[in-house]
Amino acid sequence: MVETIEDSIKRLLDIEAIRTLKHHYARLCDAGYPADELAALFTEDAIWHGDPFGRYEGREAIRTFFAAAPEALLFAAHYLTNPVIEVTGDTATGTWYLWEPAVARRTTQAYWLMAGYSDQYRRDAGGWKFANMTLFVKSFTPYEQGPGKVLIASDFG
Repeated sequence: MVETIEDSIKRLLDIEAIRTLKHHYARLCDAGYPADELAALFTEDAIWHGDPFGRYEGREAIRTFFAAAPEALLFAAHYLTNPVIEVTGDTATGTWYLWEPAVARRTTQAYWLMAGYSDQYRRDAGGWKFANMTLFVKSFTPYEQGPGKVLIASDFG
């Protein structure tokens, strides 16, 4: 079946809405992890899975996770790159790269985090939401050692 111009425009608008959702997520994380606002970006049955940071099922569990994040992180800056988003009706998938300088609150140790996201999205009456967000940590290295050397999560657990 040949995609019509209307279908193409709708798909592109959906992709842009999903990009905006992901960027809104990153901005909220960088603004101190406001748990209620972040949880509202997820479906009721969503899953957030972040390698060494745990797995949280359901919007309330995700909200509780983000409510505790400021206790672990003094600073974070989420830089998202290289999105690939595919839309099929009211569902979509997306992959992203994450580059994140971060500082542990407890030790004030600075880190370089390099990771990737694999997301699933679902459209509901309120628009696009995260149905599943999985973070794949490639490296979590102390600042002094430079990026890409070692995975350390003990300061955040």
